[in-house]
Amino acid sequence: MASWLTHAFLAGALGKAQPFHIRTTRFWVLSIFCSIVPDADVLGYAWGIEYSHVLGHRGLMHSLCFAFGLAMLTVVWGFPGIPRGSKTWWVLVTHFFLVTASHGVLDALTNGGLGVAFFAPFDNTRYFFPWTPIVVSPIGADFFGLRGLQVITSEVLFVWAPIMLIARGVVFLRNKRIKWRGCESAK
Repeated sequence: MASWLTHAFLAGALGKAQPFHIRTTRFWVLSIFCSIVPDADVLGYAWGIEYSHVLGHRGLMHSLCFAFGLAMLTVVWGFPGIPRGSKTWWVLVTHFFLVTASHGVLDALTNGGLGVAFFAPFDNTRYFFPWTPIVVSPIGADFFGLRGLQVITSEVLFVWAPIMLIARGVVFLRNKRIKWRGCESAK
C-alpha cells in the first residue's frame, strides 16, 4: 500500500480542484477520511480473514463499488443541507468517489502485495498497473525506519512532485484565463 500520508496528500490535491464554497472544514476532514479508510480492511487479519479473500486487504474496501457507496453515504450524511441530485450534490459525490478510488489507484502503483480488487464484489481478481514505481509501505511499526524512508522517497518522486507540478500548471492556466477574460471585457 502507499502510505497514509500520500493518500491524504492526494485527497488534498483533489479537494483544491473543487469550488471554493464547498471546501469547508467538514469537506477536508471527510476527504482525508475517505482517502484513508480503505486500509481499515487490515483489521480483517485480527479476525482471521486472509489477504486474498474478497474482504481481505486490498479487496472490497479498495474497489470502485466501495468508493461509490462511500461517496454517496459521505454526501448524504456529511452534507444534509445540500439538496439531493443538485449540481453541488453531484460535484461532492464525484469528489468523494475520486478521493476514495484514488486509494486503490495508488496501491496498484506499488511494487508489493497481491494487487487491488477494483471490481469486487463482482470479481476478486487483483490488479497492478504495468508500471509500479511506488515502494510498498509496510503495515505497522516498520514504517519508522529505513523502509519507511524508501517508501516516502518513492512517493515524493512519483506522486507528490508530479501532483505539485500539475497543480502549478493548473494555477498558471487559471490565472492566464482570468487575465484573458479581463482583457476581453475591457474592450
